[in-house]
Amino acid sequence: MENNNISMEEIQKSNAIIKAISNYYTSRIVGQRNLQLSLLISLIANGHILVESVPGLAKTTAAKVLTESCGGKFSRIQCTPDLLPSDIIGTQTYNAKTTEFETKIGPVYANFVLLDEINRSSSKTQSAMLEAMQERQVSIGGENYKLPDIFIVIATQNPIEQEGTYLLSEAQQDRFIIKETLNYPTASEELEILNRIENNVFENKEKVVNLEHIKFLQELSKKVYIDEAVKKYLINIVYATRNVSKVIEPELAKYVTNGASTRASIAFMEASKALALINGRTYVTPDDIKALSYSILRHRITLNFEAIADEVQVETIIDAIIASIKAP
Repeated sequence: MENNNISMEEIQKSNAIIKAISNYYTSRIVGQRNLQLSLLISLIANGHILVESVPGLAKTTAAKVLTESCGGKFSRIQCTPDLLPSDIIGTQTYNAKTTEFETKIGPVYANFVLLDEINRSSSKTQSAMLEAMQERQVSIGGENYKLPDIFIVIATQNPIEQEGTYLLSEAQQDRFIIKETLNYPTASEELEILNRIENNVFENKEKVVNLEHIKFLQELSKKVYIDEAVKKYLINIVYATRNVSKVIEPELAKYVTNGASTRASIAFMEASKALALINGRTYVTPDDIKALSYSILRHRITLNFEAIADEVQVETIIDAIIASIKAP
């Protein structure tokens, strides 16, 4: 069923904007199609994204390319154990000449903020950044400073088994609409990467759309139709993560400690609307929900130590849950 609130002209404009961003991305980034899709969804849903992989898989480059494509303001914050909240948010400094305190806004004030290796920063610093993500404003010296309307945090983290990392809490991970995991490129993709670097493909930066186009996509996605039956379907999936023993085999259910919160249901709805737009549709289908299940749930389902010992992946649990819930 199509939404009468979205005109043919609007969907054509939406398709053109999304195509322009996608073409710019693929002209610079080799492979990593899942990351491209997740970044687009985050952009349209105006939500934050968590990306997990080993270093060197173009996470920073992908964030920069996305920013370049729409002419946004980009900020990169390298997280380290000694990073302070004021290094991100900003602080007040005393000016001896004017004998007054001056507010220095931190690098968080940008359209796209890359938090590189977020799990290398302390819990206090993580909390300060995640507060900014949630409230979309920062407080310095008792004054509130509103962050830009388009404010997307792209946080990267190394796999937790690496040394010198601080595990993100479940509540903090829940603030990210999507979590994407990256794998190494194939041999042919790696050859293409070398060729593009040799041809200076990253030298020519180009703005193919603007921030007004992004606002248009964000407003349009809110008008995408999602049927009550599809809403009930996604709620049933989220509910099943909290009651796994009732829906999947006991040998898998025993690995789950906690399920997803209501934020998962909201993320499913907002991300599925964005995905529908990316696919040129004005309505959400159950297949959109299935396609997003890993990205929405992989950081919201907590597995126990037994799962780690038995090398059970969270995606295996998600597959079992999706298979057990009947689609409309």
